[in-house]
Amino acid sequence: MSHIIIFNVKHSNLCRGAHCASEIIPKIQTRNGDVIQMPNMTPKKCPMPVQDADIRNKNFAEVALGYTKEMAVDEAKRCLNCKNKPCVSGCPVQIDIPAFIGKVAEKDFEGAYAVLNASSALPAVCGRVCPQESQCEGKCVRGIKAESVGIGRLERFVADYHREHGEEKPAMPQQNGHKVAVIGSGPSGLTAAGDLAKMGYKVSVYEALHVAGGVLSYGIPEFRLPKAIVQAEVDNLKAIGVDIDTNIVIGKTVTIDELFNMGNEAVFIGSGAGLPRFMGIPGESLKGVYSANEFLTRINLMKAYLPESQTPVQKAENVAIVGGGNVAMDAARCAKRLGAKNVYIVYRRGMEELPARKEEVEHAEEEGIIFKTLTNPVEVLGDENGNVRGMVCVEMTLGEPDASGRRRPVVKEGSEFTLDVDCMVMSIGTSPNPLIRSTTPGLEANKHGCIITNGDDGLTTREAVYAGGDAVTGAATVILAMGAGKQAAKAIDEYIKKM
Repeated sequence: MSHIIIFNVKHSNLCRGAHCASEIIPKIQTRNGDVIQMPNMTPKKCPMPVQDADIRNKNFAEVALGYTKEMAVDEAKRCLNCKNKPCVSGCPVQIDIPAFIGKVAEKDFEGAYAVLNASSALPAVCGRVCPQESQCEGKCVRGIKAESVGIGRLERFVADYHREHGEEKPAMPQQNGHKVAVIGSGPSGLTAAGDLAKMGYKVSVYEALHVAGGVLSYGIPEFRLPKAIVQAEVDNLKAIGVDIDTNIVIGKTVTIDELFNMGNEAVFIGSGAGLPRFMGIPGESLKGVYSANEFLTRINLMKAYLPESQTPVQKAENVAIVGGGNVAMDAARCAKRLGAKNVYIVYRRGMEELPARKEEVEHAEEEGIIFKTLTNPVEVLGDENGNVRGMVCVEMTLGEPDASGRRRPVVKEGSEFTLDVDCMVMSIGTSPNPLIRSTTPGLEANKHGCIITNGDDGLTTREAVYAGGDAVTGAATVILAMGAGKQAAKAIDEYIKKM
């Protein structure tokens, strides 16, 4: 069969505003007259419109503004619809990525949402905070010689479109007569609850805080993940029958043994890793030293940036954030929005070794955050009233690789100096709270306090008790926690069916 290739020059005014280039999009016309649209071979993804840096660093509104319909359709047409779907292998919750993107290209946005919703309980969240560059987009064939398809941006667009325009309410699944308890309403808990509810289980989620969402609510700032988005995702789960009980501290209010006595046939622990770590250096007990958890919880959950907040946070002039991950970037950007004149990221390795997402680092730099890399604090200095007045630091060099494969930071002799700060935020990692394991006989944890499981299905050392997410791995990503919740839900279903 012979073909005639037609070249249509296409130019999108909206994409031009976002610095997209003009495109020549070829079509193939078969001898019988059918015209087949070929992929949009523009090498770069359509950029995400954002607030200007000098405006956004003074407000808590969302930085990324989202694609328009035209941008989304143009970007979706960059997908090659690969036969072996390598992008799906990079997705912990196994979304059929080419299928949902194909629906976007056809302007069937509700159809695209149906594909997403079949695999993901939190598409609007994932589209905003998941590290797609190291997962689905990292596997994209387009990324070999050009930029990968903007999978995350399209996921966000579809979820937002559905929230704003979708009229069909989720169907209530038929109940199967079995009950399961889920501890924690973070990404792993919500995912497990959603999947189990869709299978017909009566699921009750127990959350220690007064608001559902876990780290999505207390840990990630409004400017990256608006809390209305989180609440909408929670409401979607309630609509399919999931009960969410807040202000319930498992191990204190009620124990896991008591959950079984209440008729639950299995329990999933998705309680996260909220116990902060400190360096153990002199002066960490001074006023003005925060853990990143406390600092961000006050801001994100308790709205400390509002004048009427009853749980205010210190309004400092010069703030040092110790650490280099996404949490450190969040804390630094929050401090800037609170009015700090100088905000420093103090990190003992170099810029290349920063564990934070490249996009978050770039946004922080644009907003005026100062990066003091190859620097490590050794003491916090206080004034006569016990307030932070400075931080003694040493310069570092990178030596031979350590057990993690990264070059080990080594102190540079004679490099000690004082950084003038009046607030210090420690963002060097977290571990699971010991309350649940200490009140649950037979539930074992490793030396880091993480619950021990037998593998992907999340079964712990206690029968019918499963766990996943940061409670098992330590602090990790939202999507990995979701993947663990999904695997555990499947395992719980198989377990109960065998009873």
